[in-house]
Amino acid sequence: MTTDDAHPVPARPAKSWYDMGGDPAGPVLPEEHDYALWEKRVDALVVLCQKKGLFTVDGLRRALEDMGPEAFETLTYYERWVGALRRNLVEVGAITPAELEAAMEAVRTRGDTYGTASEPPAHE
Repeated sequence: MTTDDAHPVPARPAKSWYDMGGDPAGPVLPEEHDYALWEKRVDALVVLCQKKGLFTVDGLRRALEDMGPEAFETLTYYERWVGALRRNLVEVGAITPAELEAAMEAVRTRGDTYGTASEPPAHE
């Protein structure tokens, strides 16, 4: 498309799969979401890692976009953040895949209730 022969208008690139701007998505409900404890921890970990300079918001976004459309259809918001966080931390050498697997195994051995909030023990 051109406005005239002397001043062509550049063609718009095709939208990427993650660019949902302008797509119909239904109403936005302004209700508060009650975040699970693990979601709060993931959010805090991302903020802390960014403050430590391990990656930027752009690095987080790149890792999220690299996951592909299936991840956006099957994973929750914070599940995707966990994957992006892992990728960024491994890429900068903050943790190795083997160290991460060992840490995850230690968490798995704690059982299903790990990560839930509990009342501190009462002092007698």
